[in-house]
Amino acid sequence: PMIDIGQIEGAFTQGMGWSTIEEVMYGDDDHTWVRPAGRTFTTGPGTYKLPAFNDVPETFNVSLMENVDNPFAVHSSKAIGEPPFFLGSSVFYAIKDAIRAARKQNTGKDEYFEMRLPGTSERIRMYCADDIASAAVKQTSAEDDIKNFQPFGSF
Repeated sequence: PMIDIGQIEGAFTQGMGWSTIEEVMYGDDDHTWVRPAGRTFTTGPGTYKLPAFNDVPETFNVSLMENVDNPFAVHSSKAIGEPPFFLGSSVFYAIKDAIRAARKQNTGKDEYFEMRLPGTSERIRMYCADDIASAAVKQTSAEDDIKNFQPFGSF
């Protein structure tokens, strides 16, 4: 059972990292400074962020059903890590919900907005649509309205 719990915790943390900090960047029309076109920029730990020990939730409750046998797996751990991977995306949607509340407070409107993965700290900051983010958009983008602004990434 401890192997199963470790697999679940690890998969959740991996999924959380995938949806919040792991940003793949390559040379394309949005990133013309990455040359040649198509080359992956985020190839190592200096540019590609992975979850660390301090990214794991402090309270992380995992429990398993008791007295349930799986005769097709070694100690019942076969494929136990894959399903919790996508549960990590719940962190992204919780962040999006918090951003929606901030946008409502900052703009007075509760409207749908598109938010792309990953939910990096830079993107979260811009999506909140406060005075500082609005000023940054007006200075750096042809887009006048913060509601429609779409951050392109961390770089």
